[in-house]
Amino acid sequence: MTEQGALAGPLSTSVANLCRRLQPQVGPATAAGFTEVLRRLGAPLQVAVAGRIKSGKSTLVNALIGRRVAPTDVGECTRLVTRFQYGTVDRVEVVLIDGSTTVLPFDADGMIPASLGMDLATVSHIEAYLTSAVLKDMTVIDTPGLGSLDAASVARTEGVLDPTSRDAVAGAEAVLYVVTQSVRADDQQALAAFTAATASREAGPVNAIAVLNKADTIAPESVSGADADVWHAASLLAEAQAATLKPRVADVLPVIGLLAESAETGAFTSADADALRALSELDDATLETILLSADIFTTWECDVPAGTRTRLLDRLDLYGVRCGIDAVRVEPDIAAGELRRRIRDASGLEAVRARLNTVFAARADGIKAAAALASITALAHTAPDPAERGKVHDAIEVLLAKPEAHQLRVLEALTLLTSGAVDLPDDLTEEVLRVGSNADVTAQLGMPDAEREQLTAHALERAGWWRSFASFGATPAQSRVAHVVHRAYFLIWQQLREQ
Repeated sequence: MTEQGALAGPLSTSVANLCRRLQPQVGPATAAGFTEVLRRLGAPLQVAVAGRIKSGKSTLVNALIGRRVAPTDVGECTRLVTRFQYGTVDRVEVVLIDGSTTVLPFDADGMIPASLGMDLATVSHIEAYLTSAVLKDMTVIDTPGLGSLDAASVARTEGVLDPTSRDAVAGAEAVLYVVTQSVRADDQQALAAFTAATASREAGPVNAIAVLNKADTIAPESVSGADADVWHAASLLAEAQAATLKPRVADVLPVIGLLAESAETGAFTSADADALRALSELDDATLETILLSADIFTTWECDVPAGTRTRLLDRLDLYGVRCGIDAVRVEPDIAAGELRRRIRDASGLEAVRARLNTVFAARADGIKAAAALASITALAHTAPDPAERGKVHDAIEVLLAKPEAHQLRVLEALTLLTSGAVDLPDDLTEEVLRVGSNADVTAQLGMPDAEREQLTAHALERAGWWRSFASFGATPAQSRVAHVVHRAYFLIWQQLREQ
């Protein structure tokens, strides 16, 4: 991921240089527009977190940020788009539809106030500024939950389709879509809406990753081949959901948002570690009994106080409690910090972070540059001086002739596939997505363990295949995509030969 002020890659650098070179040669309005383009090019990764109401979106937002700031109970703020970004002072700004802002403090628990004290119909969205170091690399956009019951929430929830929410998420470069055990038709519709809101044709498809949240609630016996293992069951279900949601998502990963939030935000304390130690010392029969259900866990008589058990249940649920007890029994002297890390590892959060990094690394340069070029083109259209318009258009044409501009063609091909504008057989669609969605050559070629000679030969063979398909087997629309994939493989082959 990029830091504030850093550029994502060579194409973004070329666009930034274009802006700087042209600024002294254009009028004040266009020059000011170039300044805004430069600001966006250097901004951190914008990640929109979306999903159904009560899917655990805000819990996951807190885990990603590393602070418990997003309200997780249904209330006023969960009906609004909230942007969490880095700031030197913690503050909340409520942005009204008329453009004015109202500054509010965080509440006593460090969270966004449950009530804003104003008419929600007048509110556009919330900007939350935090000193969290994580937000130097990533701005997190928490969106309303799909499926709210009241009319105002429904309007905002289908939200990315209305101007307010659409504007708030339009800058997102990635969408983390949260699902639970069943994928519904409106999940598909919401993903399509977010794709439309966060990616113009010029900018290419959104980086969409889905997470199967609350993975610990999946009954292993309900998933064929799970072998009574909860996490294995969640992984198998996530694979099935990925097949359903592709090509709109790059992957579906299981995660337990509650464990991730507790581990990352400091909610899990040394007192909780001591409580897990005390539970681990119970006899097996008592322990197995209290772990049967939440009700039994908090009410059964044992040496660990009921209040202590209730607190553990709130932070870890039964699955996390069992993971913690197992870790203590294997390693009785385990430190509280290490136990917290084990719980975080059990949540699946690190895999989600890694996938975000991979997807962003693969596409950030092209997406940021393409969005910037779209803005520059719009600025040129509104320039009153024909000579100025011509100067900007000429500079763009020169830039598009550069080799690194091929990324834009790849993004366009991905957009055509994810939008359904071009239809390819499943195996070819999978191949295009793989080539366009990964930064590492071995991942692009689907050969993680291959030697360079094998990779080189495969890249050349696939380049030839796609060129033949473009010329002889494809429809005109398919041919457009096939030429791009041919070029991508050819560039990979060149890269491997030069190593």
